[in-house]
Amino acid sequence: MIKALSTAASGMKAQQTNVDAIANNLANVNTTGFKRSRVQFKDLLYQTLTPNQRETAAAGIKSIQLGHGVRIAAIQREFEQGPTRMTGNALDMTISGEGFFRVEMADGSYAYTRDGSFTIDADSTMVTSSGYKVAPGIIFPDGTQEVAVAEGGLIQARAGGEEVAEEIGTLEIYRFANPAGMRAIGGNLFVETEASGIPQTGESGAEGFGTVESGMLETSNVSVVEEMVAMIEAQRAYELNSKAIQTSEDMLALVNQLKR
Repeated sequence: MIKALSTAASGMKAQQTNVDAIANNLANVNTTGFKRSRVQFKDLLYQTLTPNQRETAAAGIKSIQLGHGVRIAAIQREFEQGPTRMTGNALDMTISGEGFFRVEMADGSYAYTRDGSFTIDADSTMVTSSGYKVAPGIIFPDGTQEVAVAEGGLIQARAGGEEVAEEIGTLEIYRFANPAGMRAIGGNLFVETEASGIPQTGESGAEGFGTVESGMLETSNVSVVEEMVAMIEAQRAYELNSKAIQTSEDMLALVNQLKR
């Protein structure tokens, strides 16, 4: 019964983490380019209650193993494509398919995002909504009135008074062998890790890379219905584990009340 207390407690702790992950998914249901997370569980070590294999084999009895609970194995990030939303803003871009935009951080390092809500800063440079420069640096001519993304991620801009659009740069796409291994740092940004591998660079529409489209944004891939169902399942699992603790406590109380 003592084992039951610790085993059920491990289940409650695991389900609490599960609920935390689901709550974060629901909180970001309207976050541009957000990717939902899923908690993965793993069982703990097992105790063999009949360790003498010769005797049990001779008697025809199989060894009995008793588990010691559950633990969190990982919190997996799922990078399935989210629905797109039309905005009509030429600086809003999305990647249809695999790949990330790369941005330059304040310390000179790089991060990667699926959030293509870009703007133009005071230096006429294309930046994210948080002010990070989009790599490679895209500089617009003064008085830009029209922006378009051509085949291969080629960005064209037409300034006021000009009849022909000017080619100002090519938007590169980056992909990873294992995007689920990337580390989220907040702000819709991810950084590479040993698990994700090094980034591979390609053009829009190239083999294995997605296509950059203008005037739309990728929304979160969180399904409210699926998350609510997962929340109910986690809640029921938490209640069952708490019930196991209560039952074990009741059994221990009965043992304490036994008289000779």
